[in-house]
Amino acid sequence: MSAESRFLTLLRLLAHDPAAQGLVDDVAILPIGASRLILTSDTMVEGVHYLPTDPPADIGWKLAAVNLSDLAAKGARPVGCLLNYALSGDEAWDEAFIAGLGEALDRHAMPLLGGDTVKMPAGSARSYSLTAIGEATGPVPTRTGAQAGDLLYVTGPVGDAGVGLHLAGADPSASGPLVEAYRRPRPRLAEGALLAPVATAMMDISDGLLIDASRMAQASGVAITIDHIPLSPALEKVRGGGTAVQIAAARAGDDYELLFALPRGVRSPVRAVPVGHVAEGTGLTLMIDGAVIPLPDRLGWEH
Repeated sequence: MSAESRFLTLLRLLAHDPAAQGLVDDVAILPIGASRLILTSDTMVEGVHYLPTDPPADIGWKLAAVNLSDLAAKGARPVGCLLNYALSGDEAWDEAFIAGLGEALDRHAMPLLGGDTVKMPAGSARSYSLTAIGEATGPVPTRTGAQAGDLLYVTGPVGDAGVGLHLAGADPSASGPLVEAYRRPRPRLAEGALLAPVATAMMDISDGLLIDASRMAQASGVAITIDHIPLSPALEKVRGGGTAVQIAAARAGDDYELLFALPRGVRSPVRAVPVGHVAEGTGLTLMIDGAVIPLPDRLGWEH
């Protein structure tokens, strides 16, 4: 069990309200009248969630995008957000960060409503948190609803951001679609809104396809088999498409595509790639080219 998992076990002793969903999802769902507020919060720390050499505008964009992705996974409309910001001591850096954040907020119609600023001790890693608020007026798919017989899909390829991180780490001036996928992920809000009424379960892929599919299986009390790992042409051009590359792509984080389950026979209302199926039982199985592959020791990103 990871340190993060152990700490979440302790936090669940405090999370009594039904809106917390037992802390098994990335969001809280708070009924307000006929609709529901969707609440989520993400923190990004220098050297953990982004490279110190990443452009500050891209870091600002990404902070908004990862929160918006959680709203997308619930089919929610953004309502607003709160920012907690650690002043960098570099005004030009702060201005660029805010420009990138503002670009993402404007594009996705999520106004900034407030927050807090702090000064960190000299030499500390930079740290930023955003709390996003969304509204859902229809069904809200969670991780817990996958059922035996469902088919699993993702809204796009996986692994691009993981390769992009490696390229950016090797050369801060690197560019191209893989680096773009890492630095400026695109939250699938439109897709999430169309999928919410029909998906039995849905979540975004933030920590890796394998670990997030495993979390869906555990939350839903089912067994999940991943039998296809979709790779982009850009990734295959750089890494190829062999078994090791596919496993690495399925373990990589920061994709922010949507992973969702549909009853067999229900057609996806958005472009999506079939990646597996749900059955009775427990646990995760990985298949590549029709053969069962032993799961890697680490399925994805955990703190």
